[in-house]
Amino acid sequence: MARRNSAGDVPPLAAGSLRPLPRLIFASRWLQLPLYLGLIVAQVVYVILFLKELYHLVGHSFTINEQQAMLVVLGLIDVVMISNLLIMVIVGGYETFVSRMELNKHPDQPEWLSHVNASVLKIKLAMAIIGISSIHLLRTFIEAGNLGSEKAAFTEAGIMWQVIIHALFILSAIGIAYVDRLSQPRAGANGH
Repeated sequence: MARRNSAGDVPPLAAGSLRPLPRLIFASRWLQLPLYLGLIVAQVVYVILFLKELYHLVGHSFTINEQQAMLVVLGLIDVVMISNLLIMVIVGGYETFVSRMELNKHPDQPEWLSHVNASVLKIKLAMAIIGISSIHLLRTFIEAGNLGSEKAAFTEAGIMWQVIIHALFILSAIGIAYVDRLSQPRAGANGH
């Protein structure tokens, strides 16, 4: 039985006071660090892709039409949304599963990080994936005018499958949010 202090609270355990197996299991969370560092490298790649597309847009701004410009801009938005998804996974995942970053007093702390947990992270990731899927679907719909021509980038079946997959993303997000809501204690519940 754990010792209680004068206030009746159990003091936190020091890292060295754990038995060897629990200490090893708890320390294994640091195996995720290379994964998060790899995602930071992926973030750098996305910054390079963004700058490359932006350079292409600016360099050809006098020769491309509005539809081509819109497709490039949608591509830029797509890169930004994927980059935001990476940040949520890197920062939120590290904070939730590896170690606290102690950003409470930092002026640049993201607002969402103050109340992040695995459940909130899942919902935010689902919403980000839906946003990314929406951008891809919008690009597909813009290019759908070329269906049947040699310039067509998609087939009717390909468009149909994109719509079905997007709808499944939405249904999955609704399911995740519903399960999360069911797991939350109800306001006014008396504990019975």
